[in-house]
Amino acid sequence: VQLVESGGGLVQPGGSLRLSCAASGFTFSSSAMSWARQAPGKGLEWVSGIYRDGSTYYVESVKGRFTISRDNAKNTVYLHLNSLKPEDTAVYYCAIAPPDLTSIPERYDYWGQGTQVTVSS
Repeated sequence: VQLVESGGGLVQPGGSLRLSCAASGFTFSSSAMSWARQAPGKGLEWVSGIYRDGSTYYVESVKGRFTISRDNAKNTVYLHLNSLKPEDTAVYYCAIAPPDLTSIPERYDYWGQGTQVTVSS
């Protein structure tokens, strides 16, 4: 299993980024996927998840600003970050989600290496 995130960077408040996670080594189209983040000095926080049928879920703090999507032909899951705030600064990770798409990070077995998102003026 391999998950490789990309697309992070430095952006001003109110800006946008698109994170990508390229997956391999498992049947991506049959798998639920999630994004989580870890801010400096804080624990891992589940952010969003997407089922294989395209159903999506978000933590309350990012609803209306972040959008998760997937391209099964490319074995890639995306996280579109809009209206970014300084408190969104974190390392963002993608992961293969358990069948119930839990928001509990400790129940996830496979993670990528992460991509840094910094929101600052």
